[in-house]
Amino acid sequence: MEVSVIIPVYNASEFLEKAVDSALQLHEVKEIVLIEDKSTDNSLEICEKLASGNSKIKLYQHPDKENHGAGASRNLGLEKAQSEFIAFLDSDDYYLPNRFDAEKEIFKDLKIEGVFGAIGVEYLSEKGREEFQNKFKNISLTTVNFPAEGKDVFKGLLGLTSKVFGTFFHLNALTIRKSAIVKNNLRFNENLRVHQDSDFIIKLAYYSYLKSGVIDQAIAIRGIHDNNRITKIVKFSPQYNQRQLLLWKSLYDWAVSDQLSSEYKKRMYLSYKSFDLSLKSGIQKYVLTFFEALKNPKILKTQYRFTYLNR
Repeated sequence: MEVSVIIPVYNASEFLEKAVDSALQLHEVKEIVLIEDKSTDNSLEICEKLASGNSKIKLYQHPDKENHGAGASRNLGLEKAQSEFIAFLDSDDYYLPNRFDAEKEIFKDLKIEGVFGAIGVEYLSEKGREEFQNKFKNISLTTVNFPAEGKDVFKGLLGLTSKVFGTFFHLNALTIRKSAIVKNNLRFNENLRVHQDSDFIIKLAYYSYLKSGVIDQAIAIRGIHDNNRITKIVKFSPQYNQRQLLLWKSLYDWAVSDQLSSEYKKRMYLSYKSFDLSLKSGIQKYVLTFFEALKNPKILKTQYRFTYLNR
């Protein structure tokens, strides 16, 4: 099993070497693709040092050497990656030694195109800890609630399974055959400055045959520090709702253009519209009621009488 690990790099000088070292220690990793995104710290110098010291490490920048965001950086990484399998790693996170243990066995089944697992957290600052726990309580493992594969993964991510599937699995814990990405022309939505990973994962789960791997223990670690973007926005605040609106609008537009079934289009439309109404009204009740209703299909039918565009 040969893996290319794509790492977008922006202002990560404090964490980057640990991230790279964690990938280098794994014999499955044949290539580390660093995409430096015009950092304002000395990340570029660290990237150059790392690349000059190990032939497995490849360094790229965008052609104009400007800042384009994580989505565009990952897309460039997808273009440059050469291995049969693709994995991702954020520059302030790191892999654990068991990162590809399940994948080595699961990918022997050629119908499996992607495998995902769980990630844990490491608190790197007290402020980071407080912000993360205020938003996510005491969640120590980002994972799903039960094993799944095939279309059940896609339905689970949309909240269309009989049991609550759980949160999105993290990009750090996803491994995908490059052939699946090429075959389906999958790319990150560069218009989304945040949540482009969630957008990509949902589309990937629709087009590709994914299977859960290790979901009850961490295979990678997310570093929690003062500058994590994910912890800065209060849940269901106007800024949070605006970002979610852009995500679900992107997904709904995709569902319409690719002619997904009415069940899938309706689910994405309702998510998009709930955030839209909350922003327009200035209150949270539409979003809160919608996500509570997802737990009970009968409530969903009675409380959400939106005009649905069956296109």
